[in-house]
Amino acid sequence: MKNSTFRKLLRESFKSDDTEEWLDVHFTRPIGLAFALMWRRLHVHPNFVTLLGIVLGAAAGVMFYFVDIWYNVAGVVLLMFANFCDSTDGQLARLTGQKTLVGRILDGFSSDVWFFFIYMAIVLRLWNDPIPFTDFSWGILGFVMCAFAGFVSHTNQCLLSDYYRQIHLYFLLGKNGSELDDSKTQWEVFNSLPKKGAFMQRTFYYNYAKYCARQERRTPKFQAFFKNVKREWPNAEDMPRELREEFRAGSLPLMKYTNLLTFNARAITLYLACLLNVPYVYPLVEIFVFFIMYTHMHNSHEALCERLDKKYFR
Repeated sequence: MKNSTFRKLLRESFKSDDTEEWLDVHFTRPIGLAFALMWRRLHVHPNFVTLLGIVLGAAAGVMFYFVDIWYNVAGVVLLMFANFCDSTDGQLARLTGQKTLVGRILDGFSSDVWFFFIYMAIVLRLWNDPIPFTDFSWGILGFVMCAFAGFVSHTNQCLLSDYYRQIHLYFLLGKNGSELDDSKTQWEVFNSLPKKGAFMQRTFYYNYAKYCARQERRTPKFQAFFKNVKREWPNAEDMPRELREEFRAGSLPLMKYTNLLTFNARAITLYLACLLNVPYVYPLVEIFVFFIMYTHMHNSHEALCERLDKKYFR
């Protein structure tokens, strides 16, 4: 009975087989649920789990500064547990009904903290090391490389990966099965909040509205297509089955890239680069290999939306 209940809860935590990654389905999510059930029995609030994950992720970043392999192994373990916390807090919030705005803010903030410490550790680790096949130290070049990898490559890859998953879920499951939001609505919420006594709420919606706006600016073909879809079928459930199936057929092959460009592939690359003492490989993979995936994903999605827009609305 306990096993069947666990499997049922685990299954309910998956939004769609289309968008779930194999490693999350078979490893991260089950462990996260086991921790969530433990924390529930101990009456621990989800926000504590999120804060714990932030601390573990930051500590993992520090471990990657050291050349000693055992420090790096500790970093791998700490980052894995930070990721378990990231899975656990959301599942615990659903199990206990303790979803809060503070939790959403902390959850969005957590991975930024992890990777800030990771990139800084790589910068400092590389600083006095020679660039391969040269007599020059990485120095400021290592900082520039990691800054570009973090603020340009990493940020934009995650930005669109998350967006494309939510778009896919909207066409597959409708509004209730997706967290697809738009900047206009978020700005309306922000402007409706009182200027005094709502600091946390205004901070969250201000940043979230800007986040949504960045997603929209990078996807002009989708915005044009989706505007027509929303005008014709305000309720997602009313969309023709043909349109849903055609969009899913074009979007589904891109879901593997949305997964590769988020945490797991990035973390595995980091682990190998640091354990093999070639930490510069990690930001270089971010800048070049992941960028190729990102470009293909972005161009393919925009082409799909342009094609469907012409077919159904022009």
